[in-house]
Amino acid sequence: MSDPLRQSLRWSARILACLIGLFLSVFASDAFGHGKTPIQALPDFAVHLAPVLVLLAVVAVSWRREWVGGLVFTGAAVWYASFASDHVSWVVTISTPLLVAGLLYFWSWLHDRSVRGKAHARP
Repeated sequence: MSDPLRQSLRWSARILACLIGLFLSVFASDAFGHGKTPIQALPDFAVHLAPVLVLLAVVAVSWRREWVGGLVFTGAAVWYASFASDHVSWVVTISTPLLVAGLLYFWSWLHDRSVRGKAHARP
């Protein structure tokens, strides 16, 4: 695989993961309203942002260890699909991008392992 293609693969997983975090953070705005003042809504807002912060922490760890991103994002996709199985549109909207990001992380990790293996095999 050429170097530009390899870099595109590596960055696509990271960018998609960050975009998923941004997309999920939009749902946190649901905490505001409902007759609450902004100060009263802050605890609910923080609770809604907790999964986003966890995913962004996974992105940070996965920067060097792509297998972690592959495992966590794929696992999150499967977990959410089983959790929201009664709502197919939710599963498609949330789980599909998580699964794609997880697969991109795994693909990047596997490719980097094969490249490192070939580098060590040369005399």
